[in-house]
Amino acid sequence: MLSWMAWTWPTALVFVGIFSAIAVLVVIEIRSPGGAERRGILGLTTTRGDRLFIALLGSVYIFLAWLGLMGMPLWSPLALSLLWAVFCFRKV
Repeated sequence: MLSWMAWTWPTALVFVGIFSAIAVLVVIEIRSPGGAERRGILGLTTTRGDRLFIALLGSVYIFLAWLGLMGMPLWSPLALSLLWAVFCFRKV
């Protein structure tokens, strides 16, 4: 049924991670409504969901750039992506 995509454990973990992050944001939003809007260093007014989207989009670019320039293994871009996500949630 799902043979059209190469479902590997790393692929499944990426999707589980994304859906888990969204679930955490839903729980936080239920406990503290309003999205915690703030104006960051980019000059944009962002909510938690916006910051998650920016972090995920930036992580994709980090991984693609790393694969294009350096190749495997992917532990270093993972660390860079986690640092980018922390930066996004604290400063953006």
